[in-house]
Amino acid sequence: MIFETERLILRPWRLSDAESLYRYASDDRVGPPAGWPPHKSVEESREIIRTVFMQDGVFAVTLKGCDDAIGCVGLIRGAKSNFPIGDDEGEISYWIAVPFWGQGYIPESVREMIRYGFEDLGLKTLWCGYFDGNDKSRRVQEKCGFRYLRTNAPAYFSLTDDVRTEHVCILTAADYAAMSGIRKELPEEGK
Repeated sequence: MIFETERLILRPWRLSDAESLYRYASDDRVGPPAGWPPHKSVEESREIIRTVFMQDGVFAVTLKGCDDAIGCVGLIRGAKSNFPIGDDEGEISYWIAVPFWGQGYIPESVREMIRYGFEDLGLKTLWCGYFDGNDKSRRVQEKCGFRYLRTNAPAYFSLTDDVRTEHVCILTAADYAAMSGIRKELPEEGK
């Protein structure tokens, strides 16, 4: 499955993306705020692609006209999510390389995942989270219509070997319909 937005192509990850992934994911300004350590080698990046990114719902973010992976966006449903959610709900996650910060690429890709989740998959709720201090991620969620739900108690995260506080946001099908002016029937909360 491939998605096209105004400026982006969201496509499945390939093992051949390992060098591009390493170039950007080795920067300690990218992974640690999102909850994962910087990549240490192209081989590690290739393994992350194989074991984490090459699954349904996870896409490389690429610029139109350039096939290099510059980020990642995903929509994971049900039990595969980091949140305890049902099969009719999904979790959106994302990151983008430092040279592409501040250009609106991640909000553009997240909006496409939101559209896909509600319009194509018929999900009732989308979930998103960010760690305390990750203001860039919080702003993406705000720009895309997510609303704050709760703050989880500080918890240990093994990937980064530290204790973090996570803030959780949601977007319901009704919220999406209202902000999009969609007239077709979308799933309602509680059904």
